[in-house]
Amino acid sequence: MMISLRSNIVLAVLAALAIGAFLIVEYSRENVKPEYYNAMLAAAETADKAREAIKEHRLEKGIFIDNVNDPNGTALIGQKYTHITTDQGDIEAKLSSTNPNFAAAVVIMLKDAGITKNSKVAVGMTGSFPALNIAAIAAIETIGAEPIIISSVGASDYGANDPHFTWPDMEKFLFDSRIIKHRSVAASIGGGRDIGRGLSPRGREMIVDAISRNNIPMIYEKDLRESVAKRIAIFDSLCGSGGPDVYINIGGGIASLGSSINSDMIEPGLTMQLPERNYPARGVLTILGERGIPIIHLLNINRLLYKFKLPKSPEPLPLPGEGEIFSREKYNVIVVLIVTVIFAGILGFVVYKDRKRFGLENDDDTFTL
Repeated sequence: MMISLRSNIVLAVLAALAIGAFLIVEYSRENVKPEYYNAMLAAAETADKAREAIKEHRLEKGIFIDNVNDPNGTALIGQKYTHITTDQGDIEAKLSSTNPNFAAAVVIMLKDAGITKNSKVAVGMTGSFPALNIAAIAAIETIGAEPIIISSVGASDYGANDPHFTWPDMEKFLFDSRIIKHRSVAASIGGGRDIGRGLSPRGREMIVDAISRNNIPMIYEKDLRESVAKRIAIFDSLCGSGGPDVYINIGGGIASLGSSINSDMIEPGLTMQLPERNYPARGVLTILGERGIPIIHLLNINRLLYKFKLPKSPEPLPLPGEGEIFSREKYNVIVVLIVTVIFAGILGFVVYKDRKRFGLENDDDTFTL
C-alpha cells in the first residue's frame, strides 16, 4: 500500500507514538531522597523536639499561648510589643520559621558550603527568630560541626520578646535539657547601635538582667564599629587562625549586618562569595564575607521558603521529614533513553523507507508499508 509521509494516517500514528512515549517518560518519574536526607531528618527531629520541650515548659509555668497569633501552639511566637521589642516584625514570617524542617534547609546550606564534622561555624543570632536559632543549632550539631554563637537579646514583634523568657533563657533551657550542646559565648542588648537605642531604660535593664542570669559575657560598646570588632575578635579567637568556616546570620541584628540596608543587598540563603558592593556600613557578615568566608543569610523569609519549597505559615506544622524539601521527582534516565532510542529508530525507519523507494529528489513522498 502506498502511503504519503504527509498523509493523515502516518501523522496520526507518529502522533500516537509520541504521546505514548511522553506518557511512558512522565510515569517513569520517581521520588528521590536528597543527598543529605539522613542529616536533614535528624536536624528537623531535633528542632521539633526543642519546640515541644519549650511548649511543655511554658505550659507548666502557666504561660498563656495565644491560639490566634500562635495557632500551632509552638510557644515560639511572642507578643506584638513588650519592653524588649526592638523593631517591627512580620507575624507570617515568624509563623513560617517555626516549621521544624527549616533545620533541614540549614543542613543543605551547610553541606553545600563544605561544612563537615569539626568545622567551626560562627553564628550571629537575635531574639527575633528563636525558631530559626534552634534550627541552626540543630543543623550544625547534627553535622558534627561546632557552633560559635553570639546573640543579641532584643527581639522584633512576635519574637522572643518575653522579658522573663528571652532567647538566652530558651537557649539555656534547651542546653540544660540536653537537647542542644552549645550556648551563646557572648550576648549584647541589640536594637539601635546594638545597645538598645529606641528601648526604654526599663527594657534595657530587663535585657541586661537576662544576660546576667544566664551567665553570658556581655558585649556593650558605645560605638557600633567597636561592637562589630568585638564580635570578630571573639570569633577569631575561638575558631582558630583561619577564622570560621562559614558565618550564619539570623535576623536583622545591626552588629551582624552593619546596616539594615545590607539585608536587602545580600541574597538570602547561602552565598559562597560575597559580591563586591558599596555597603553602607560594615558588619560582621560583610567583614567575614570579604575574607572569602561563605555566608548563610537567614532573613527575608518568603524568599527562603520559595528556595527550599517550604510552606508559608503552615497549619498544622509539618512533621519532621514532611514536604517537598525531603523528596524531589526525578526522571528514570534508563527509561528516557530507551524510549528516545525507540522513537528515534521509528522515525529513522520511516524516513529511510521513503528515501530508499523514491530517492531524495522525488516530490511524491510516498512509501510502501
